[in-house]
Amino acid sequence: MTREVRVPSLPESVADATVLTWHKQPGDAVGKDENLVDLETDKVVLEVPAPAAGVLGEIKAQEGEVVGADAVLALIEEGAAPAAGDVPAATAAADQVPASTAPREPARDRSPAAASISHREEPAPAAAAEPVLAPAARRLVRELDLDPAAIPGSGKGGRVSKADVMNWLDRHERSQPPVDPETSARAPADEEPAPEPVMPGLGGEAGRPEQRVPMTRLRVRIAERLVEAQRNAAILTTFNEVDMHAVMTLRTRYKDRFEATHGVRLGLMSFFVKAAVEALQRFPVVNASVDEQDIIYHGYYDIGIAVSTSRGLVVPILRNCDQLSMADIERGVADFAAKAHEGTLSFEELTGGTFSITNGGVFGSLLSTPILNPPQSAVLGMHRIQERPLVVDGEIRIRPVMYLALSYDHRIIDGREAVQFLVGIKDALEEPARLLLRV
Repeated sequence: MTREVRVPSLPESVADATVLTWHKQPGDAVGKDENLVDLETDKVVLEVPAPAAGVLGEIKAQEGEVVGADAVLALIEEGAAPAAGDVPAATAAADQVPASTAPREPARDRSPAAASISHREEPAPAAAAEPVLAPAARRLVRELDLDPAAIPGSGKGGRVSKADVMNWLDRHERSQPPVDPETSARAPADEEPAPEPVMPGLGGEAGRPEQRVPMTRLRVRIAERLVEAQRNAAILTTFNEVDMHAVMTLRTRYKDRFEATHGVRLGLMSFFVKAAVEALQRFPVVNASVDEQDIIYHGYYDIGIAVSTSRGLVVPILRNCDQLSMADIERGVADFAAKAHEGTLSFEELTGGTFSITNGGVFGSLLSTPILNPPQSAVLGMHRIQERPLVVDGEIRIRPVMYLALSYDHRIIDGREAVQFLVGIKDALEEPARLLLRV
């Protein structure tokens, strides 16, 4: 029986997908629910499982092709076995034995021929289960020609993520014996000098290589949304600075107890999310969005947390932040980061949102102007914490300071509201007790 492998249902906002990688080829045996192909959309990478066990037949959509929802990707011959040419000779010979022949006790013949026959009759050891790789990890393993079986997975059921691959590479490099600079710096006189390194995949004139690479679907979508935001909104940015001394002191004092109690590390994002929620409640227009000639005010606080991945920036949504504890927030952010690097974020986790926070400080950014994530009307930019001299109670002291940036849509948010909103976040962070007392 022939079964069709079809493109799964796509959300209304996603019209089609691109065939990214086939993991099986025609004639390969496949198991039910085994991942056959990765599809790339403008938001996530989808894994398409096999609907039944059998042998992969014709592939209808090649890598790089654009396919719509419910399109046929391939055919599976359900219950079929691999071609006879792929069956070991011993197995084929065994299949020729009449079914009525009863097994007999082998004679105790110690001749080499008998030993060889006895060896062939022993059941072959079961093959080790193939490790389950996240799409990002699978691409990295293929590009670097690594053995996936050697990489321990930290995910559910031993699933190997991109982070697992990077950690394995880091440990592997550290375990290599050190190189003696005296012996490695000079080549023997009779050897030709090593050629100059060439970037892989580049062509063109000698000494002036270049390469044309198509954008990924995610990168194309990011470009479209950035241009859309610049074209359709009147974006302005206001800046301020926040003394992080109180937050850093509180975090240092309680981070070990927090982690022991809640099972998650206490970071800075939970403080910023809580401060943002308080400020959004005081200035509802910052939490609103524009729909043609209308302003839509939202009575909930779904905050997007920007996460950078190898494919580009994604903004998963932490929902109902006003109802979450700091532990819930930190747990949600950590979960988003892991899923983003594995490429397993769902469409629902990337849809919606009323406000966003992005942290360029993790890359060393001192100051930036973040861009809006439509249809949201504002985004908060965090930056690097750096010690600076500040006047505190009439004295100059060295304090950890972060610059904050708020980009906002001036069509509905006035400068006064934007400045007061950012000052509200600054005040809440400089006196974190206010987040508990709600004053």
